[in-house]
Amino acid sequence: MIEFQSVTKRYDDGTVAVDELDLTIDDGKITVLVGPSGCGKTTSLRMINRMVEASSGTILVDGADIRSQRPAALRRGIGYVIQNAGLFPHRTVLDNIATVPILLGTKKAAARRRAEELLDTVGLPRELAKRYPAQLSGGQQQRVGVARALAADPPVLLMDEPFSAVDPVVRDDLQEELLRLQSELGKTIVFVTHDIDEAIKLGDKVAVLRVGGKLAQYDTPATLLAKPVDDFVAGFVGRDRGYRALGFLSAHGVEVAPLSTLTLGEPAPVVTGWTVVVDERRRPLGWLSAKSTVEGEIRSADLVAGGSLYVADSTAAGSLRAALDSALSSPSGTGIAVDAEGAVVGGVTADSVLKVLDAARRSGEVPS
Repeated sequence: MIEFQSVTKRYDDGTVAVDELDLTIDDGKITVLVGPSGCGKTTSLRMINRMVEASSGTILVDGADIRSQRPAALRRGIGYVIQNAGLFPHRTVLDNIATVPILLGTKKAAARRRAEELLDTVGLPRELAKRYPAQLSGGQQQRVGVARALAADPPVLLMDEPFSAVDPVVRDDLQEELLRLQSELGKTIVFVTHDIDEAIKLGDKVAVLRVGGKLAQYDTPATLLAKPVDDFVAGFVGRDRGYRALGFLSAHGVEVAPLSTLTLGEPAPVVTGWTVVVDERRRPLGWLSAKSTVEGEIRSADLVAGGSLYVADSTAAGSLRAALDSALSSPSGTGIAVDAEGAVVGGVTADSVLKVLDAARRSGEVPS
């Protein structure tokens, strides 16, 4: 557990970056600090490992005042991941990851073996081990940065906007990878971002900070979206917070109706409505419109893009947000529902999603 007790950071010019911060960060969870520029989120993070010294107040890690340890010793027990990875350009991937264990006294051969294992953990092929950072993509560099932070198996991991410098697709992959790793490792993670969507996706709890380092609200993502404490928080989480909140509601109970399908390459019949075209494994390729004029076999060029897919796995239904998005993004008004293998199992409509949402409201599942 990490505790901020009336922590203030005031610089020599009088600027207050963090103001009387009281915050308790739970063990084994992801806590996200989010807010506009100048709200003190990065300063708060860096005070945990004493890269920035607090002006007043106390920070405890597992009940011990961080000032009772030398900064260098404290930092060796806390993983740290920053934007652009911060890798040593003159060291290979393997030696970058092995840096901290070697500093802690681990023999080089053992540290490198551990580094190879961590490549597997963060989803990187071992053939990258001998490359240098400049030879990697941005997403690969960030994964190496996470592996390096995990190399000494620290209980606490600090992450300062680690995914903000990569493109949206890579960023989404890195977020999913972090959630997977956390489900396996159960670290205490403090994550800084300026992106409320990232905060809501990753955080078990989210701390929204105001400019000047004042804590505005500290809650679960679902509560933050449903019950912002004031206009500042409501404005920061966005006007579409009701739609975002659907991500926390299970789509269990959403009707998956039968959906007409055709297979790519088969002779085109007379189409009377929208029809999903699938491959030989029933994976959706796109829609065939009733307005289409197809002669002979159905070709890829005849298809209309299908929108997002809703994974309706029988073992774990997706979210209402995913189900609704698939319906809204579909050219036919019916979202394509697939199983865990990506095969079409049926379709979902916005009306069917809203019926489940209404039932959730009446049952009290949706906060009022």
